Amino acid sequence: MTAAPATLVALSATHRTAGLDDRAAFAVAPAGVEAFYAAAREAGLAEVVLLATCNRLEAYAVGDEAAALHVRAALLRATGAEPEALDQHLRPIPGLAAVEHLFAVVAGLDSQMVGEVEIAGQAKEAYADALARGMTGPVLNRVFQRAFQAGAWARTHTGISHGNVSLGNIAVDLAERAFGALADARVLVLGTGDVGRRVVQALVSRGAGQVAVASRTFENARALAAEFGGACLPLADALAQAHAHDVIVGGAAVERALLDAAALRAHAGRRHGRPLLLIDLGVPRNFDPAARALAGVYLSDLDDLAGVANANLRARLAEVATARAALAEKAARAWGATQRAQPEAGSP
Repeated sequence: MTAAPATLVALSATHRTAGLDDRAAFAVAPAGVEAFYAAAREAGLAEVVLLATCNRLEAYAVGDEAAALHVRAALLRATGAEPEALDQHLRPIPGLAAVEHLFAVVAGLDSQMVGEVEIAGQAKEAYADALARGMTGPVLNRVFQRAFQAGAWARTHTGISHGNVSLGNIAVDLAERAFGALADARVLVLGTGDVGRRVVQALVSRGAGQVAVASRTFENARALAAEFGGACLPLADALAQAHAHDVIVGGAAVERALLDAAALRAHAGRRHGRPLLLIDLGVPRNFDPAARALAGVYLSDLDDLAGVANANLRARLAEVATARAALAEKAARAWGATQRAQPEAGSP
């Protein structure tokens, strides 16, 4: 009896299938990444890549018909989610459809903010991590490398990223809508990871003159502030001084909100009628969503930012359609080459 040939499968839970708070329940901490790959090894998966971002929980694996079940078990271990909760939002994508999906993801076509550029870097980091762990092989190596090439082609040869669609720039757009030029606005950025860095970079490049950075690890805040010429604060001090800032951008990795509604009500009261803009880029949330009901407090989260980013999507629809068609063709060629490179079932 010959063994069934290995095939590719992806499991995906994203903004398309899960709301913001549901996505927060699927967040993967560094320990969760370790748990995922440990479970994958135990299940005998030779090729698997985990792609976990604030809007996306995905895994791509090569194996037999049981591969999807093994990946699901590894995702459950990584997230600590209840099986019923994860299953409600997780969808399997097999074979060529998985390749097409990955190509669209890397190009930013499957992002909540269509055309955003950060996802390409996140996918490269996820692939590099799996490669370093020895968890990739001929199929995923070929598919991911072709996806990176196709994504770069789409951004260069179509207008899908017109307007410099990025999380940092959209956050600054929102702040400028509220305060105009940000030269005199006091801006506080919570978190010094990828999100915080992108926001600080966008703020400085757009002329913000008073930017402070805060982190649980003060040395990280000091280093980021020094790089961009801003101020730095320990996280506890920054939260105590929230009322002294006009805009607070939350990009910290948290388990619960850093500022609840009661704290924000108190800070708003100390601003004497001056508005406080909160931009929450965290999953889980950095700010209590109940703050939307507070006088003088204006809160926007990732879903709101996606609406801002996609406001001009109608003008880019033709470019998106062109990119999708080209990427589907490139994905089919990559998948065909991968299939031809695999040995026949039962062959040595």
